[in-house]
Amino acid sequence: MAIDLAGRTAVVTGSTQGIGLAIARRLHEAGADVVVNGRTPQRVDEVVATMGAGVRGIAADVTTPEGAATLAEEAGAVDILVNNLGIFGSTPALEITDEQWGRFLDTNVVSAARLIRLMLPGMIKRGWGRVLNIASDSAVVIPEEMIHYGASKSALLAVSRGFAKAAAGTGVTVNSVIAGPTHTEGVEGFVYELVDENLPWDEAQREFMKTARPQSLVQRLIEPEEIANMVVYLASPLASATTGGALRVDGGYVDSILP
Repeated sequence: MAIDLAGRTAVVTGSTQGIGLAIARRLHEAGADVVVNGRTPQRVDEVVATMGAGVRGIAADVTTPEGAATLAEEAGAVDILVNNLGIFGSTPALEITDEQWGRFLDTNVVSAARLIRLMLPGMIKRGWGRVLNIASDSAVVIPEEMIHYGASKSALLAVSRGFAKAAAGTGVTVNSVIAGPTHTEGVEGFVYELVDENLPWDEAQREFMKTARPQSLVQRLIEPEEIANMVVYLASPLASATTGGALRVDGGYVDSILP
């Protein structure tokens, strides 16, 4: 199965590190012209410099209407939108403040809906497009230590399904990718919040999976490239009949046949 995205332009939000960076790299390897996005111009420029021709950067805070408009305008005609930007963190359920609820929903849900609203009409007009929203196993299995995060990712699944209906019959597909516990720098910090911070990383990871994520069937953290592989497939013409779905790259963490 050969995936060729030559001639397509892809925007990946939050793509200066972690899963977003892995997605941007895989899309570029598949031939797409890629727009790297982050809030800090210096960091965006540093990432672009490592990726070569066919990659450009747009520094914009897409959690604001102004930043989203900047990204949409400067990106031009976009064929593939990957809403990867997201925040997470642990807070006891009864201690989550209104400000935290608002911040998680604005960042993880509203920013994605805003960019879809800006970019989907152009895809529909051109008769081809892909929208991919990076969700989480926490959307289905709500963690008691971060229900605000889980609720925001559940809402993102609903956003994806709804916009898929809005794009019905147009040649544009909209899907979610449910990412399981993934090995990123941010997650390393989260792991050490829940296990002994003096443990070496390999031991800390094993302890975290055993105590906090025992449902995982692969019994390890997922690598960002494994998430990116699913995204690239869904972004390709090969996935033309897959829309309105929530596809899992969760290492078997969610104990269900369907999401």
